[in-house]
Amino acid sequence: MINSLLIANRGEIACRIIRTARAMGIRTIAVYSDADAKALHVRHADEAVHIGPSPARESYLLGEKIIAAAKATGAEAIHPGYGFLSENAAFAQAVIDAGLIWVGPKPASIEAMGLKDAAKQLMAAAGVPVTPGYLGENQDPPFLAQQAAEIGCPVLIKAVAGGGGKGMRLVEKADDFADSLASCQREASASFGNAHVLIEKYIQRPRHIEVQVFGDSHGNIVHLFERDCSLQRRHQKVIEEAPAPGMDEATRAELCAAAVRAAKAVNYEGAGTIEFIADASEGLRADRIWFMEMNTRLQVEHPVTEEITGVDLVEWQLRVASGEPLPLRQDELSINGWAMEARLYAEDPAKGFLPAIGPLEHLRFGDDLRIDTGIEEGGAVSPFYDPMIAKLIARGTNRDEAIQTLLQGVDETEVWPVRTNAGFLGLLLEHPQFQSGDVDTSLIGRDLDVLVHAPAPDAEELAEAAALLAASPGTGPWSAALGFRANSAPRAEVRLVDDGGALHIVAVDEVEADTPASEVLTFNAGFARRYSLERVDGGGHHSAHDGDILSPMPGKIIAVEVTQGQAVTKGQKLLTLEAMKMEHTLVAPFDGVVAELSAVAGSQVQVEALLARIEPQGD
Repeated sequence: MINSLLIANRGEIACRIIRTARAMGIRTIAVYSDADAKALHVRHADEAVHIGPSPARESYLLGEKIIAAAKATGAEAIHPGYGFLSENAAFAQAVIDAGLIWVGPKPASIEAMGLKDAAKQLMAAAGVPVTPGYLGENQDPPFLAQQAAEIGCPVLIKAVAGGGGKGMRLVEKADDFADSLASCQREASASFGNAHVLIEKYIQRPRHIEVQVFGDSHGNIVHLFERDCSLQRRHQKVIEEAPAPGMDEATRAELCAAAVRAAKAVNYEGAGTIEFIADASEGLRADRIWFMEMNTRLQVEHPVTEEITGVDLVEWQLRVASGEPLPLRQDELSINGWAMEARLYAEDPAKGFLPAIGPLEHLRFGDDLRIDTGIEEGGAVSPFYDPMIAKLIARGTNRDEAIQTLLQGVDETEVWPVRTNAGFLGLLLEHPQFQSGDVDTSLIGRDLDVLVHAPAPDAEELAEAAALLAASPGTGPWSAALGFRANSAPRAEVRLVDDGGALHIVAVDEVEADTPASEVLTFNAGFARRYSLERVDGGGHHSAHDGDILSPMPGKIIAVEVTQGQAVTKGQKLLTLEAMKMEHTLVAPFDGVVAELSAVAGSQVQVEALLARIEPQGD
């Protein structure tokens, strides 16, 4: 058995790996960047090594630094977690060449599944059903247009080296193909250094279903059943569950057998996921489920599989990497109950899911949940990495029970002052189609307006909010008596701002002049609604000019689309900010003129920096 393990990752997955390794008596070594010097995973590990500045490309993505840290600390093995270098075949080989144990599949398996076109050809040869499409080498635009015409619109253009929703375009009309192809190739080249694309038939009512597989070095490969990951926004998973709703035993048997064939085709070792796309227009049928891709690592959503099988997948990874056979045979694995996972993000759904950053002065998770997190109260959401705060995992004896447990847990979750997607998650869990199990990957997009704009609070909720802010001081930020500015009228107000931007004001009792300074809290109203509350003096509330375009977070200006003095219309793109591994488009809030423009392409900006000011025409 491995005696010492370096985790080449951060956040919740690093904490998750440390938890299992510690239970197995394995010494753990963390790595950290400048931004993570006080992070939870650093404190939980037995030892920690600083590997560089905050940007991932200068720390967590530098394989040579990670290998050097492993050697310096006497680590026997490296676990990559997910993301960063986890599916980098060259890094896996470098770890092995350095005389260390790689906790993951063989580099050849990673490489075989790394390119979508080659992987699909390999799967077809292994008898795994693949989506109809074109996977060839000819990248001549007219030829690709001809292939798309033969497949029939709608089609998807996908970068063969893509991932995370990048390098993908939906083409619904033949006339749009040329422009979509050029756009997809530009993005693929910029993101992955590879402009090669494939074309596949677009499934009208797609469901994303994946199968957990596991192999060892003794030739054994098993599956641990399926997960449904159909609730997605912009190709990013939001809520996952296991097993998949509507899956009958015969279809499950065929699907899981295909997944095992896929894993055997690349002599797979360790944890992996075979991802399938299903046409759910007539329910789940084995002849309407096709291979999409393989993730050669542990998945973010692996806890739901653990909850229904009773298996610790990280423990299995460590045992297999140590040369042991799989702990259980296929006939010893079974489904017990139902599990769901919701990803709690620091983001503002009402503002296009713009990531939020800053300190977490108050953080409380709901009861009866498994919480996988890499942050705690008093920590902060960094602008350098993914803004996920935690994974909220619920288990029940059946699907309805799992939904209700997760709903209650979401409602009980309290985060302040950073905005989160908790309200969005609650509304999604209450969505009639989700509750009935009638899900597909387009559900969120179709009903986005309903899911991000909760109904206004009723009189009872307003009264509860007023009472909350008028509570006695000294009991913590969630029930503190909040104050007002000096030299103003001795009256305070409770201001509730819902995610849709509606303002509701309730007056509360007079307060003493020496009460604490004004603060903002988050109020949980019902299963799905979250409101910001502010107690201020009767003199009113001051805010930035309505036309001020402020940077929502530290980042880099990568494009400026307007000039000073230019007339703009509401919703018109003004500039693009790159931050937290994503591009964020800032638009005009109303029709007007660019009265001031301080944003410069290529420059770094801080949070709330004034980038532009829009003034109504005639002002």
